[in-house]
Amino acid sequence: MEAIKTFELSKEYLEALRESISEANIQFIQESMLDAKKADIAALLDELEMEEALFVLRALDPDFSADILIELDEDSQYKVITSMPPEELATLIDHMDSDDAVDVLNQLVVNDREAVISHLEQKEKSLYIIELLRYDEDSAGGLMAKEIIKANLNWTVVQTIEEIRRQAENVEKIFSIYVVDNKEKLLGRIALKKLILASSGTKVADLYEDNIISVPTYMEGEEVAEIMRKYDLEAVPVVNVKNKLVGRITVDDILDLIREQAEEDIQAMTGFSDDVEESDSIYRLSRARLPWLLIGMVGGLMGAGFIGFFEEGLNAVTALAFFIPLITATGGNVGIQSSTLVVQSLANKSVFEDSLTKRFLKVLLVAVLNGLVLALFVFLTVVLLYGQETKFGLVVSIALFSVVLLASFMGTLTPIVLDKIGINPAMASGPFITTANDLLGLGVYFGVATLLLNL
Repeated sequence: MEAIKTFELSKEYLEALRESISEANIQFIQESMLDAKKADIAALLDELEMEEALFVLRALDPDFSADILIELDEDSQYKVITSMPPEELATLIDHMDSDDAVDVLNQLVVNDREAVISHLEQKEKSLYIIELLRYDEDSAGGLMAKEIIKANLNWTVVQTIEEIRRQAENVEKIFSIYVVDNKEKLLGRIALKKLILASSGTKVADLYEDNIISVPTYMEGEEVAEIMRKYDLEAVPVVNVKNKLVGRITVDDILDLIREQAEEDIQAMTGFSDDVEESDSIYRLSRARLPWLLIGMVGGLMGAGFIGFFEEGLNAVTALAFFIPLITATGGNVGIQSSTLVVQSLANKSVFEDSLTKRFLKVLLVAVLNGLVLALFVFLTVVLLYGQETKFGLVVSIALFSVVLLASFMGTLTPIVLDKIGINPAMASGPFITTANDLLGLGVYFGVATLLLNL
């Protein structure tokens, strides 16, 4: 351990840290972590046992420990906060922005949450937290922080700067100064540079810009993210139904939301029923995967039964079996391609998006073009390369063309329907589409074969 004097994100330092914890060497922890990044420390604490992580957090300054706690993996964070007594957690909460504090407290049951709030020393902070707990966590109200820099339009530049100095004690990042009237209604904003360069006697009313973009407390987080992306905002003010300034949302909060939603969509597309991580327990990982695996297995069994129904036809024309994987794989691929495009468009809705009829017409034309190319290619391959009869080549090519059309239609319609009924449309891009298109493909394939080959 003596060889390691400063913090580094490595296995060697992790071992040195564990040794220092076992020896209760608080000095090593404090000195080695003095200039470390909080995210790096959080990554190390995720590797420690709970008692070891708690020991490190207790050894550090509460302000620093609060920042580290926010950065912890969600599961580790939950274990830490449920292992702390209310008064100890309250000490860390007192050093957090109100939005981060609410994210932490929302993980606790109501009784524990209230116990922590009752131990908060900063009464203003407790009032902020109580107000924010009323909002849905994925709404603008749930994402905002109450700590903001605001100025009355009647103030002078000198008064405003003095107020900024006072308010800035609780605000970590200052992007803009928001201007309000005597009733706290949002009027506009002043850039910090403009305020500093103005003469001391100038009034705020003569400096602020009124073309400000704000969001209401009830707006969904996804819409807030889209507004901030579209207008390249680092922060956006939040107002209530009376247009009173109640908080602000910063870009780091939105990035966290976007990351969480992207992870949920990816997991939904690949057949996870719960939000899970690789570090979760074997039971939870299995439980998250099993539902869609079972659905896929049921679909496979139905497909096997379907093939068995045409057993006589397969015995008569054994070559039919050779092209079953081609039909099912193509249908699955086309369906996933179509549904992925629709899911992307649903995630980035535009006021100028095409009507449903126009969208389906476009999908149909694309499917027809792709289907014709694929059908022609497979017809020539089956007849020329595999030496099959022309009629058999027509069976495979017509079936493939039909499957491309149906899979495109299913891949487009399913996400739209799921979105309309309030289910994550990303789920359509995974096992659901694949399984459904496998069954459709087999049905079409054997149906065409029965008609053309007189099976």
